[in-house]
Amino acid sequence: MERTIVVGDVHGCLDELQALLRQCGVIRGDRVVLAGDLVAKGPDSRGVVQLVRETGALAVLGNHDDYCLDVWRRRQQGEPRRPRRWLLDTLDESDWAFLEGLPLFLRLGLEREGGPEVAVVHAGAVPGVPLEKQERDNLLNLRSMVGGTAPTRRLLMRWPWAAAWRGSEHIVFGHDAVRGLQQYPLATGLDTGCVYGRELTALEFPGRILHKLPARRRYAAV
Repeated sequence: MERTIVVGDVHGCLDELQALLRQCGVIRGDRVVLAGDLVAKGPDSRGVVQLVRETGALAVLGNHDDYCLDVWRRRQQGEPRRPRRWLLDTLDESDWAFLEGLPLFLRLGLEREGGPEVAVVHAGAVPGVPLEKQERDNLLNLRSMVGGTAPTRRLLMRWPWAAAWRGSEHIVFGHDAVRGLQQYPLATGLDTGCVYGRELTALEFPGRILHKLPARRRYAAV
């Protein structure tokens, strides 16, 4: 199997991302995948985008990436530059083109000996719905299933969507820093709040080995 490292939400924390990849012992030929939210909130969004582009790493689109793209497109149409102005002025045209091309999910081709395929999404997936038929908003923003059945972007601690996921894929995701590391039979959540001063977490395949690195400091409030 190809060695694959899936990293939770980076949010512009370039130093921590580089340190975590060194800690994982990433070498040429390993595959690195980011679970979305490459940009915003942290200190060096452009550095993260540049690193991903230069190393050939993969990534899925996160809700913050999507939001910043929307603001950038509005600026291109002449609307006032309001939120995230500093970020809009940092990324160049090729960086925005890269973010625009990010998929909503990736299948990693890691099934083995009859086990489930591994897929990466940013936020979540509604149980019982194939990834290709998931609503875009859920892939970017889902956090909970009300009563275990109704999808919502709200944080309802009793009803994490991942607890109800039954496959067919094992989904690795980010987005949910409040819940932190989540480990279910067929879903693993890796957003452990690096940008909020906690940890940056990665999951290594094969073996499903967790790697954690403390944040250097707190960059943003929750």
